[in-house]
Amino acid sequence: MLFARTLREAPAEAEVASHRLLLRAAFVRKLMAGVYTWMPLGWRTLRKIEAIVREEMDGAGAQELRMPIVVPAEPWRLTGRWQAYGEEMFKLRDRHERDLGLGPTHEEVVTPLVAAEFGSYRDLPVNVYQIEWKYRDELRPRFGPLRAREFLMKDAYSFDRDAKGLAASYAVMVEAYRRVLFRCGIAYRIVEADPGAIGGDTNHEFMAEAEIGEDLYVACENGDYAADLEAAVRRAPEAMAADRLAPITEIATPGGATIQAVVELLGRPASEMLKCIVFDAGGTTVAVLLPGNLEVNEKKVGRALWPAPVRLLEDDDFAARGLVKGFVGPQGMGREVTVIADQAVRAGKDWVTGANKPDAHVTGANVDRDFRVDRWEDVTRVAEGDPCPRDGGRLRIGRSIVVAHTYQLGTRYSAPLEATFTDEDGSPRPYVMGCYGMGLTRIVAAAAEQSHDDAGLVWRKALAPYHVVVIPTNMDQPDVVNAAEAIYGELLRRGVEVVLDDRTDAAGVKFADADLIGYPIHVVVGARGVKGGKFDLKVRATGERFERPLGEAASFTLERLDAAP
Repeated sequence: MLFARTLREAPAEAEVASHRLLLRAAFVRKLMAGVYTWMPLGWRTLRKIEAIVREEMDGAGAQELRMPIVVPAEPWRLTGRWQAYGEEMFKLRDRHERDLGLGPTHEEVVTPLVAAEFGSYRDLPVNVYQIEWKYRDELRPRFGPLRAREFLMKDAYSFDRDAKGLAASYAVMVEAYRRVLFRCGIAYRIVEADPGAIGGDTNHEFMAEAEIGEDLYVACENGDYAADLEAAVRRAPEAMAADRLAPITEIATPGGATIQAVVELLGRPASEMLKCIVFDAGGTTVAVLLPGNLEVNEKKVGRALWPAPVRLLEDDDFAARGLVKGFVGPQGMGREVTVIADQAVRAGKDWVTGANKPDAHVTGANVDRDFRVDRWEDVTRVAEGDPCPRDGGRLRIGRSIVVAHTYQLGTRYSAPLEATFTDEDGSPRPYVMGCYGMGLTRIVAAAAEQSHDDAGLVWRKALAPYHVVVIPTNMDQPDVVNAAEAIYGELLRRGVEVVLDDRTDAAGVKFADADLIGYPIHVVVGARGVKGGKFDLKVRATGERFERPLGEAASFTLERLDAAP
């Protein structure tokens, strides 16, 4: 008996279609928040994705290995990620009080491994990969396999001699990823991305388009730019001429601790306000300036200040640093404070900003005359309708599911881990690395999210757990059972992935489950059909129905299966 007890209703916590359907169709079962058992149907689909990934990775020249799940803390401390990952990494201690972690990714493992095995430029390039369970202590695991604490991932790592070699390895892997997602039937787009805790320079996300996706991206209406919202930039505005500047003047703003409050008090637009948002970066005070109508992107601030850990100041921090919360302005900042301004600040003058005393602001604050800027950076969050950095077209925000991420790491890991090879001139050089991750459990969920209808899942052949279900409608009639078993046996002999639904449930229950599970082809054998020497066939994806002679059952099923998507 197939270990697949379907559910008529999904648990209330299942908020999105993929989660509801994977639970109802018995593909997964929840053990605890963010942790799932993959049932036989789900495991078959997951293994099919694994097979596709292996074929494409092997074809791209990568070699498979398997690295440990439990990792020591020491190399992570050397790269700074033991601290940077924070509570998102599962951390534990063994009986000898050694710090260990459950691997969310494996750069700190693979880099010393390759350095110990391949020490010469003649050995390069090297590309290795694994398919392994990963662990991240998500604060709010939700949406089933889309945002889980345990997930199956393919991670690959390339090691090259120089940046030119990395670019070539990166291009090969990106093309391999395209083939994987095409074969899985995932509608996706490639966007420029934020590297997050993994780091590196050039990197891209492969985003499966989905209305419920938690990952936002922006795309130009002209089609020449796309980026993850955390990495997206707008076209830099024209700098305003610094002539006829107003004098700096202090004004009373009682209770004006927010941009909106000052707008209401002064009757001036938020675009004329200068926000001064204060961060701590590894003990250093950093003031970030941007127009009041824009929002700060904390991840961009973090990248600008990496590797220092960055956090917003808390209430108690302001007084300790001689600052007045809600009324901070950049004028008079000492050299112990680093002042970073967004490029958009260049397009304004005569700013309204905090006066560095309670209930007071200044007007007429201007760069260079009244305050300095130590660094100009892009630190704002792109909004709907902003101008594209490429051609000025309007940017639109969309939702998606990130199913893969590729990174050009450079020497981000090889340098601190002292992983070097001997170059042609005899000098030691750090490997130039790339990293390539793909979420296999996420692909299952993304495919379910993109391909379903009111009746259930609609799998492509490449991912379907079984290709054909044979449904005898009357299990109490020997001629119906015999005909169904004969068709099932012949399809098995011809190598078809087929399941026989020989339950004694009513025919309607079997039909509903066949639609819910999403078998591509449904072969139906009923009493009336058998009497007339006929059987019925349904193509799940298109809804097409056929009636054919019983003697043609196997050949016609194979014909329709070949034609199915």
